[in-house]
Amino acid sequence: MRLTGESLSLSPAVRSTIRIDELNPEERAVYATLKPEHLPQHVAIIMDGNGRWAGRRSLKRFVGHQQGAQAVQWVTETAARIGLPWLTLYAFSLENNLRRPRAEVNFLMRLLKTYLDNNLARMRDNNIRFRYIGRTHELPAEVQDRMRWVEEETSRNTGTTLTLALNYGARSELVDAFRGLMAEIEQKHLSPDHITEADIHRHLYTAHMPDPDLLIRTSGEQRISNFLLWQIAYTEIFVTERYWPDFRGIHLLEAIADFQRRERRYGGIGESCGEVEEDPDRIRIAVS
Repeated sequence: MRLTGESLSLSPAVRSTIRIDELNPEERAVYATLKPEHLPQHVAIIMDGNGRWAGRRSLKRFVGHQQGAQAVQWVTETAARIGLPWLTLYAFSLENNLRRPRAEVNFLMRLLKTYLDNNLARMRDNNIRFRYIGRTHELPAEVQDRMRWVEEETSRNTGTTLTLALNYGARSELVDAFRGLMAEIEQKHLSPDHITEADIHRHLYTAHMPDPDLLIRTSGEQRISNFLLWQIAYTEIFVTERYWPDFRGIHLLEAIADFQRRERRYGGIGESCGEVEEDPDRIRIAVS
């Protein structure tokens, strides 16, 4: 990889994970427009549209799910090549588990198991570390075994951390966090008056990772779907009409390019928000 002045400003740990030469020509062209030192630290994706992708092609829904699983690996490998530290994918929601036909749920569990079996070697080759969040103890035992196995086998990798949200719901995450916090309060005899946001954060499934900088939603839907509700308080949101099975690494890079053109203010005042009055007490308030 040829190191530019911008990439030289990155930390040695991050710089060592970057493999830009492995991007395809179209991806490299988009990457060339980015500021590598301003990459998001954490990108989360709501992967939506597998069923509609299949329906548009008069195919069975399971074909859409299979194509979606392939898209996961392609996008993850692009994330690894550009040195993206954290990538979290909404793979299987609590609502999916409760409300989808049991035959479809069973197929998705077999697909997940197959994905983990078939892609461990590629995770190793791409220095990807695998994690998961959600009420995974409710998943089939053989799937849990595979998840723990892949997590252990990739635990020493130092590149992108791929986290799959499985049997996940943000409201259930908050319930579990509050239960954990209440147990801590009782055990340590703490006063509820002293509870802080940091205390709640410490009990979330995502306590070990930064909040997402960028949330991508495929298929054009304009909703959050009970995903990372606490964590995305100040996350930039990018919605694409593209169905997830058609989403590729270049589309991840395009979303990051859009992210880098935005001004993040976190409730403050940005450069384009007008002149600040030096003495606001002097301003008369007009009454209509």
